[in-house]
Amino acid sequence: MEDELVRAMANLDEEKTLALVTERIKAGTSALEIVEKCKRGVEIVGKRYSEGVYYLSDLIMSEEIFRGVIEIIEPYFPKDVAENGISIVMGTIEGDIHDLGKNIVIYFLRSTGFRVYDLGVDVPPEKFVVTLNQTGSRVLGICVLLTFCIGSIKKVVKLLEEAGMRDRVKVVIGGYPVNQQVKDYTGADYYANDLVKAMEIFRGIASELGARAVVG
Repeated sequence: MEDELVRAMANLDEEKTLALVTERIKAGTSALEIVEKCKRGVEIVGKRYSEGVYYLSDLIMSEEIFRGVIEIIEPYFPKDVAENGISIVMGTIEGDIHDLGKNIVIYFLRSTGFRVYDLGVDVPPEKFVVTLNQTGSRVLGICVLLTFCIGSIKKVVKLLEEAGMRDRVKVVIGGYPVNQQVKDYTGADYYANDLVKAMEIFRGIASELGARAVVG
């Protein structure tokens, strides 16, 4: 049987969703678990939209509810976490203005010791490369939701190669449309389309690069 929180999110029941989130976070449920359940609910909304059951306004509503969820759980993230020495440049690729998934990942990265340079949305390939050069970051996270923007990710990787930076930069791509095929096409090192996998990847990279602190 589907979890009550997943069901409330899928049914776009904002009042019930936020009440359940408040109840669970106060009861000690981890922020990560709560976000994953809400994300499952959003995925159901997306499926209903593709089936013609929901409309565009419903998709927008699900994102707004999700933002409300983040507002509730953000104060429960660890504060004043010592940085682990790993910095990440992150943004949504050019042509795409979706940022909810990106922002959620950034919340969790910062709360576990990563320094994140958030470039926002609709980021040109050249800007990723320039920022990596300016910050000295060795990790790049690129978010995408719209499939027609995937080609721009391939361009980022090509620019890194042309700049002689590809060998030292780990490229992680994320978003609903990404999979092994997209990773291979773009030339990225890793892909993730859920928060748990994304965090595992960044923790692994931190370990590989010799983070100064244990990343929880």
